[in-house]
Amino acid sequence: MLKSLLPAAAALGFVALAGQAMTTAPSAPGEGAPGWHLLHEGPMAKLAYGLPDSDQVALMLTCSPGDRTAVVYGDTQPRSPALTLAANGPQPIDPLSDGEAYEARLPLSDAALTGLARGGRMAVQSEAGARQIRASRAERRMVQGFLSYCASSHA
Repeated sequence: MLKSLLPAAAALGFVALAGQAMTTAPSAPGEGAPGWHLLHEGPMAKLAYGLPDSDQVALMLTCSPGDRTAVVYGDTQPRSPALTLAANGPQPIDPLSDGEAYEARLPLSDAALTGLARGGRMAVQSEAGARQIRASRAERRMVQGFLSYCASSHA
């Protein structure tokens, strides 16, 4: 039962992300443009790509200090051979989309994450196909902070 509640609780985190007025994302020209946003909820860090101040989140990564992997949620997934589904079998229903809620794990040292932090690009796969998500210089610093926080042993 706990296994089925965790993805549902994480999906509710999407709603919390959308409801948060304060993110550490820099304000971008063109307020309606998607971008990277970081917030901390207790000891958990959440890095999300989507529209600011909305529930339109394509990709979210979460971790806590000391984690070696990030948990990946969303319809868009990093393209990486190291990405592994967290659960086998039927997936729980995502309350935002009424579809399956896919949860996967990705090592913090994976090229998809380190490439985003260093070069500002992440190759992703979604229903629309393969593409790249970009990060501005300020967003790259935010991603680096997320990775450092996750790899640290304390909050």
